[in-house]
Amino acid sequence: MALIHNVHEREISAPAAAAGALLDRLSADDDPIFPVPAWAPMRFDRPLGVGAVGGHGPVTYEVTEYEPGRRIRFDGTPPWDGYHELTIEPLGDGRCRVRHVLEMEFSGSRRLAWAVGIRPVHDTMIEELFDNIERVTTGSVTDPVRHSARVRLLRAAVWARPETVAIPERARLIRTALDRPAYEDAYRMPLHAGLPRDPAAWTGILRDAFPVIAREDGELLMRVDTSGVTARASILTDDDHVTLCTVASTQSWRGRLYWAAVKRVHPFMARTMLRRTHRTLSGSAPSAGERALSQTPQSPEGFDQSPSGV
Repeated sequence: MALIHNVHEREISAPAAAAGALLDRLSADDDPIFPVPAWAPMRFDRPLGVGAVGGHGPVTYEVTEYEPGRRIRFDGTPPWDGYHELTIEPLGDGRCRVRHVLEMEFSGSRRLAWAVGIRPVHDTMIEELFDNIERVTTGSVTDPVRHSARVRLLRAAVWARPETVAIPERARLIRTALDRPAYEDAYRMPLHAGLPRDPAAWTGILRDAFPVIAREDGELLMRVDTSGVTARASILTDDDHVTLCTVASTQSWRGRLYWAAVKRVHPFMARTMLRRTHRTLSGSAPSAGERALSQTPQSPEGFDQSPSGV
């Protein structure tokens, strides 16, 4: 068993009160600092406070100590043995220090996983969180963190996978596109804050290769006919999910033979393309800090002057 001790610090040219106000909005719908959608959001079973249980991605924890505007401690829940803590320290002259401390007990293969994969991802996420605090409180970031080749590879490997669902009732275009389709499927992924809600932004799922033939109420319908197969695909977006749906039918023996082979790989290809596009758009979307700056009035010093940021 080995104790992992990991510390990140950054001095920011903004008052502690401004940074602390952002800390208090962690996990809220308008969270301006957790690096979403580049990474999975922080979520709890209740508003931020002692006793709130949740986490981000596969990492789970409970809020065990909370001093509004100054400090939050999260204790790991099984299988995570340890804690992490965020603090804001005033330095005077309108400056403050943001600090994150992680202490975890790792043994065996988990110690190796920390060294190879968990640590570079953790370090990047924390520095992105610091970037967002600096960005919102000062209006810019002096030295923004970059994703290394290893982090990009790890991010691709651990990215969430699509969920298999029934074609949603709201997907009226795809549900009425073909009479008695011989095949249908649907896969969806969460629409985190910052991801586009316009279905046209998601046509890259199919590499923009097929014509759009209809659009209605958050749904975009495409013609994907090929080799004797009549097929339609739709992209449906709402506040919570993006859903890729497909229906197909065949009219000839040649089409039936072709589809008999294609339908075996179609689910894999559909899920892969949706997941790839979801990851790509998440990586290129504005950061939480950039979204906060674009949505709230800023003082001459750069930090939030709305009531929630005082």
